[in-house]
Amino acid sequence: MGRGGQSLARVAVIVRAGAVPLWWLGVLAAAIGALVPGLTGRRIGAYAGVVLFVVSAAVVALARRRRYTAWADAASRAGKFDFLQDRSLTTRNWRRAHRWWLLAGFVVAVASSFAMPGAGGAVLAGAGAGLWLKAVWLGRREHRDEVLLWVRTDWAGTGRPVGKQIKGYRTTGTGAGDAVPGGARRRRSLSGSASGR
Repeated sequence: MGRGGQSLARVAVIVRAGAVPLWWLGVLAAAIGALVPGLTGRRIGAYAGVVLFVVSAAVVALARRRRYTAWADAASRAGKFDFLQDRSLTTRNWRRAHRWWLLAGFVVAVASSFAMPGAGGAVLAGAGAGLWLKAVWLGRREHRDEVLLWVRTDWAGTGRPVGKQIKGYRTTGTGAGDAVPGGARRRRSLSGSASGR
């Protein structure tokens, strides 16, 4: 694995990137669905939506945790000349690459309301909540180990931090980059991208 001159993106930021759009698209789809009587009726749709929200959130939050843990345990230190990608760029790249999938998911969620009102939106919102929970879990690990986890942007591609093409993670100190453990925006500005290494 190359040690220098690589562009690195935060693992937690990639995970967190889909949380907000999925959540709000899901909430909007559920709200639209609540206006449709549907085949099952609004009450059954609402109950089913609650169950599907919890299941969706749990499945997404727990999916592939072993892979994240394995790569984190085997992570090597970032090289001196590695470039740390900004949080905003990582988030924007993920959302741009997945915009049609997000739109398709929203359309399907709204259409499903004619069968079970609000249930499809609950699944989308649950997926968003699950991604947020996974980012929080990663943040706790980063805080515990006092390192931030990064992955090469050419390996992560359009936003798959544990895909088959991943060959390893890199680490920096917790002061590096512009995102705190877990991928949230850092409130204070840093003088350089290499700070905290």
